Amino acid sequence: MQPVNHTLTPAEKEKVTKAFAQLPPLHQRILKHHLQSISFMDNMPNTALTSAVDTGGATQMFNITFRASLLNENISQWATWKENTCFRPEADSGYSVRVEGGTMDAIVYVLLHEATHVVDAVRNLTPHPAQANAVVPPTPFTQDIWRSMNRPTESYVDSLLDKTRFRSGNPLPIRRAPEVYARLAKTPFPSLYAMAAWSEDIAELVTIYHLTAKMKQPFYIVVSRNEVELARFEPMKQVLVKRRLQQLTPFYKR
Repeated sequence: MQPVNHTLTPAEKEKVTKAFAQLPPLHQRILKHHLQSISFMDNMPNTALTSAVDTGGATQMFNITFRASLLNENISQWATWKENTCFRPEADSGYSVRVEGGTMDAIVYVLLHEATHVVDAVRNLTPHPAQANAVVPPTPFTQDIWRSMNRPTESYVDSLLDKTRFRSGNPLPIRRAPEVYARLAKTPFPSLYAMAAWSEDIAELVTIYHLTAKMKQPFYIVVSRNEVELARFEPMKQVLVKRRLQQLTPFYKR
C-alpha cells in the first residue's frame, strides 16, 4: 500500500469536529496542551497511529494519523471488520462474527481510543518501560492484571487467547470463535485487542465504557452459525471488567 495525504471535505471536517466534542473532559484538557496535529491518509494499512513528536521542549506533543476511509463507516461496520481479522473464514462453515456498536461515526470510537493513548502517556496511567518484557512497578490500572507491557498476570494467561491475532499475529479458525469469547469472559479485558498490551487495554476500556455508559450506545459481539446465535460477549456486563470501572472516574472530573 502507498499511503497518501487525504484532504478533508467540509462534511468530513464536521464529523471530526463532532467526534472531538464528544471526548471525556480529561481527554479534552490533555489534548488542548499535548496534541500538535491530526492527519488523514488514504491507502493507510492500519486504522490509526498515535506518535510522539520530537519538539525539543519539555512538553510532550503528539500527532494522530487516521485512515481516511473511517469517515465513511459507522462503529458497527468498522468494529465488525476489525474483529473479523481475528478469525480465518472456513468454506461452508456458516459461522459469522458481528459487532453491534451502533450507527455513530467510526471516527468517534477511533479518536477516543487514540486520544486515550495521549492521556495515558501524559499521565502515566500505565508504565512506559524501555523494553516490552521489563517487569516494572505497576500502576493502579495494571496492578494484578498485567505482569509486563504485553503479558498478563498468570491468573489471566490463557492458552487459547494467547493464540488470537492480537497476541500471536495469526487468526484462528472462525469455528473457534464461541470458545474464544467464552474464555475472554473469564478475564478483566474488554476486548481481544485489549489483550495486546496494557496501553491497548486502557484505551479499549475507556472507549467502550464511554461509548456505552456515557453515550448510551450498544457494544457487543455476536457469534452465529447459519444465522443462529451461538455466543454473545458484552464487555460492560462482565464481572471482572465491571470491577475496573471505578478507575475511570478521573476521566470525568471537570
